[in-house]
Amino acid sequence: MNTQEQLNYHRIAEAISYLQENFKAQPDLDLIAEKVNLSPFHFQRLFTEWAGVSPKKFLQYLSLSYAKDMLKNEQATLFDVAFETGLSGTGRLHDLFVNIEGMTPGEFKNGGENLIINYNYHHTPFGNLLIAATTKGICYMAFADDDILAFEELHQQFPKANFNKLTDKNQEDALQIFSSNWNETKRLKLHLKGTPFQLKVWETLLKIPKGSFTTYGSIAQTIGNANASRAVGSAIGSNPIAFLIPCHRVIQSSGNFGQYHWGSVRKTAMLGWEAAQINLAQL
Repeated sequence: MNTQEQLNYHRIAEAISYLQENFKAQPDLDLIAEKVNLSPFHFQRLFTEWAGVSPKKFLQYLSLSYAKDMLKNEQATLFDVAFETGLSGTGRLHDLFVNIEGMTPGEFKNGGENLIINYNYHHTPFGNLLIAATTKGICYMAFADDDILAFEELHQQFPKANFNKLTDKNQEDALQIFSSNWNETKRLKLHLKGTPFQLKVWETLLKIPKGSFTTYGSIAQTIGNANASRAVGSAIGSNPIAFLIPCHRVIQSSGNFGQYHWGSVRKTAMLGWEAAQINLAQL
């Protein structure tokens, strides 16, 4: 990502952070533009290019009332509401193109010894993304605000693996998730290091439709253990595949968006961007 792209992303992130904190006041275009040191005209154009919708429309997506309104029916989960409102029309990631293959017990225990992992950094709407893959599939995706630290975290996951800095077909196919043309997305495999419980939770996350939300409790019920919300939360926090396994679509039962491993502002940006993509697809 070049210097100008980095600056644009940080300006958008700053604007989203401001909107998060002040959504109840419904700030106007002039005020938001002032906060990121841009003219209203320039900010409107930059934001619309990034999100596909105006800042005003984006604010509607980010408003916490959007999530809270979905919870007015106490009997309905966010997951249920998503299907009732047709938000699953774009298809489920899991059914569309993603399969999970867990690493063997040996691979799991020995830190990736004898694994050959290709990795590289790629530009996305939400900043640099480090993607790593074995011959069997994607094994790691993380947003890389600092390239060196991001690689160190990857290396900690697989301390005995052999790493090659290059872009392979698995990485190229994974990047298609950021395209709005889902019909052209290649079938992917994930080669993941996790316990059976973690793999089950991650597979459940893949079934959350783009543009939708669910809660920790709903996921616990889906996997057949309604009392496992804390364990589910821990598994979600350990998710090694940013965005592709959409843990950003899990929010608190109160409707608050909650925290995110790669930053709460980035999580909010993702949810708003996905909602904007759904809106564009329906036009």
